[in-house]
Amino acid sequence: MKRILYFVATNVAVLALIAIVFRILGLDGVLQENNVDLNLTALLVLSAVVGFGGSFISLAMSKWMAKRMTGARVIEQPANGAEQWLVETVRRQAQIAHIEMPEVAIFPSPEVNAFATGARKNAALVAVSEGLLQNMNRDEIEAVLGHEISHVANGDMVTLTLIQGVVNTFVVFLSRVVGHFVDRVVFRNSEGYGPGYFLVTIVAQIVFGILASTIVMWFSRQREFRADEGGAYLAGREKMIAALEKVRRGGESEMPEQLAAFGIGGSKKQGFKRFFMSHPPLEERIAASRSSARCRSCAGGARTTRSSWARPASARRPSPKGWPR
Repeated sequence: MKRILYFVATNVAVLALIAIVFRILGLDGVLQENNVDLNLTALLVLSAVVGFGGSFISLAMSKWMAKRMTGARVIEQPANGAEQWLVETVRRQAQIAHIEMPEVAIFPSPEVNAFATGARKNAALVAVSEGLLQNMNRDEIEAVLGHEISHVANGDMVTLTLIQGVVNTFVVFLSRVVGHFVDRVVFRNSEGYGPGYFLVTIVAQIVFGILASTIVMWFSRQREFRADEGGAYLAGREKMIAALEKVRRGGESEMPEQLAAFGIGGSKKQGFKRFFMSHPPLEERIAASRSSARCRSCAGGARTTRSSWARPASARRPSPKGWPR
């Protein structure tokens, strides 16, 4: 809840700042001189409602949509030893990460992949593909589960939704300011809205939306490094590296667009397309994990194991950033 309040407060502050800047720079006066009858404050509020409304609706429906789109089957009662191990591993990692037990599911796909989603960290869904269960050993699966549990514990789904809401707000706001200005100043339309407004607004929204998506994707890439660290923390660094290597050797894995940012892997892009990648290249993630291991070794720190959680709280290694203490 604090995360949501902080982001909402930040967005309100930014909206207020934009309104003040418009006043200081005299943009309101410029609009009035050109008969641009636009209430910027009302537009800012409306844009925030539209921007955040869509994001929060998507978040609220995320688990339902994920199950529908992937055909995931939630394990209500384990049918065999493999499913029992899967559920117990998720349960143990959830306890370590201080979150409630997520739903555990398996979805039909030959690709090596997994994802986590949910509106709240204490009501999440962790799902793995049949291909992952068939092609990975238990150490590697444990690391993948740790990666997904880390996403949940870090509140990544909520944070990504809030960031998307912020950028949506400004995309809606700026596109309509540009469209309104062009309609009144360029096309000299004094009453209502002409075709120019709708055309320019659509084009501006597409352009601003593309630019805004690079911000969202940048955050998405950063959270993958944090989730890899969380996976190493929960399962062991060598297991996490081995899992990433297995995913890399398996090639690109595609998931429904709405879930692409929450999978373990991701498609590889080159050049300008790299700005729109939800995941860093696996080679970079593997290198970062190995580099982190070397840094800990140089600093004289031992790799965290499950036994470290039995030590007194003062002697424990701190939880990854963002996790409850």
